[in-house]
Amino acid sequence: MSHRSARAAVFSAGSWGTAVAKILADAGSTVTVHARRSEIADSINTVHRNPGYFADIELPASLTATTDPAAALDGADYLVLSIPAQSLRTNLAAWTPHIGPDTVIVSLMKGIELGSGDRASQVIAEVTGVSANRVAVLSGPNLAREIMVGQPAAATIACPDEEAARRFQQACHTPYFRPYTSTDVIGCELGGAVKNVIALAVGIATGMGLGDNAAAMLITRGLAETTRLAVAMGAHPGTLAGLASLGDLVATCTSPLSRNRTFGTHLGHGLSIEQATAATRQTTEGVKSAKAILALAHAHGVEMPITDVISALLHEKVTLEQAAAALMQRPPKPEL
Repeated sequence: MSHRSARAAVFSAGSWGTAVAKILADAGSTVTVHARRSEIADSINTVHRNPGYFADIELPASLTATTDPAAALDGADYLVLSIPAQSLRTNLAAWTPHIGPDTVIVSLMKGIELGSGDRASQVIAEVTGVSANRVAVLSGPNLAREIMVGQPAAATIACPDEEAARRFQQACHTPYFRPYTSTDVIGCELGGAVKNVIALAVGIATGMGLGDNAAAMLITRGLAETTRLAVAMGAHPGTLAGLASLGDLVATCTSPLSRNRTFGTHLGHGLSIEQATAATRQTTEGVKSAKAILALAHAHGVEMPITDVISALLHEKVTLEQAAAALMQRPPKPEL
């Protein structure tokens, strides 16, 4: 399949979905975005702008939108999913009858499902019944606004089927977006999910004025606990030093464009969970997934002290001051 003739259906029209839809269109793929609201779809089709996200940026004329999932999926080589992790199972069940027999499903999601502890790729395979070889994940240091304006970025596409990963790599390779391939789905997904929790911790430290040394400590030790969990679950250690983990961690923890870091900063300034949610105005996967990630850590006998403290804070088991103190009162030990 030539990347020039690839057809992609992108569900949904949020910030990251819109950015990936633009990447695919700029790479020469035919792209249809599925939007929940008709006014969003109409605006994309008529004035080539998404009024909900990046209303100031024109989208490629080749990018169209619809509110009809069947129409979006008609003839699609790829179904690209960018919806909140906690609503994936319900939404995907409704869309599954329209997925073609050869369609490759690509997850952009960076969360862990509460209750089951499943990664997005696991939910996708279970709900749709497709083989793991038809499920890929895309993850990396990808701040949506930077990509929308064509600033350079890279990502990892992970799939058990290397050829499927290479085909999607072609379908989304542009002068400003460089995708790499991998077969380590577990490492890519866990790197992307846990970094959101670490970004909350960095945001909290930033909001409390604890300094850059504290932020660097949290990023470094956050990578260590991410790696421990991922390797215990079968990931390759090298993946955690790559774009989908370390790269994503750095971008999410250091950029004011990061919603998880921003949410944490609001908490560090003294806002409540409800106030921070209202101020952030977008899904913050780290808030939703922290409890599920901690449950995975317990199930695999892995210590994740930063995740533990952040989960306790989010569920109001400790105060902000207690959380900050807990992160510094760990017993001294060898680093590695």
